Parts: sequence; structure tokens; C-alpha cells
Amino acid sequence: MSALAQRYAAALADAAFARKEVDAIRRDLGEFVGMLENSPELRNVLTTPAIGPGAKKAVIGELAQKMALDVEVRNFLFVLVDHGRTGILSEIRQAFETESNARMGIVDAAVTSARELSAEEKSQLTKTLEHVTGKKVQMQYQLDASLIGGTTVRIGSTIYDGSVREQLERLGTRLETQ
Repeated sequence: MSALAQRYAAALADAAFARKEVDAIRRDLGEFVGMLENSPELRNVLTTPAIGPGAKKAVIGELAQKMALDVEVRNFLFVLVDHGRTGILSEIRQAFETESNARMGIVDAAVTSARELSAEEKSQLTKTLEHVTGKKVQMQYQLDASLIGGTTVRIGSTIYDGSVREQLERLGTRLETQ
């Protein structure tokens, strides 16, 4: 994530938290970015330098009205147009998610397991990670049969590797050095 996207995201988060409208702004920004990603025509209009800021703002204004976007999101989009930053809007949305979660004491955890985890296992893993991090943890799960068994968890730049594959690799390394 670029430092530029993070600065814009932090500014939007400041406004969202000041107004206590974080969820509404998150939802509206996500909806607009989703529409932008799914519409090559809209993306072209908002990112092409040949189209002036006035026309871009008119399009955004019309869409904001039809979508009933929060006024803060609409104004933020206008600022991005003024500064020629609409091309990094998806990156800004991701940075906003990260920033707002950090301010609320929430961390994202990417859990990879060799098999589908049961509800009980997911619950226990969530409790353990919340205890370890001291924060609320949002879990995202994926499967990877190459782990053989166990799980790996990534929270930010920290990786907790409890996979059988990793244990076998460590055992192999120890046997080679003996």
C-alpha cells in the first residue's frame, strides 16, 4: 500500500471518526469502489486526464445522489478528483479499512489450513489469537492441502506456523545438522 493512499485513508478516517459514521462511510466507499471496479466506462471517465474535474464531479455527484452516498464520501471523492487521485481509489479503500480497523483495535488474520475447520476450532482459534494480540481479530479462512495438517496464521507481518509441513521441514533441518 502506498504512503499516498495511506495519507488519504487517514484523512477520511479522521472525518469518519469525528462524525462517528465509520460504518456508513466504510459501506458507501466500498459500494462506490465496487461500482468503479465493475464499470470500465466509469473507471475511464474518472481516470482519464482528458476529462476535466468539473465533468468528473458532475458524474460523481449524480451517482452519489442515486446511491444515497454519505456526504463525506461524496466530498472525499471530489477531493480525489481535484488532486488527480481517482486512479488509486481501490488502494485508498483498502488503506481506509486497515486504518479504521486499527483505530477500533481490530486486526485481520489470514488463516490457512489443510482442511476445513469446524465452528468449534474457529471459535477457539479466534479466542486464542485475541488473547495473544490483545485485540479483536477478524478471521479470513482459506484451504491449502500442501500444509498436510495444522494451520498457519498471518496477522500483519507476523506469521504463526503450526503446519505439519513446517514441522517436518524443521525436523529435516535438525537431522541434517546432526
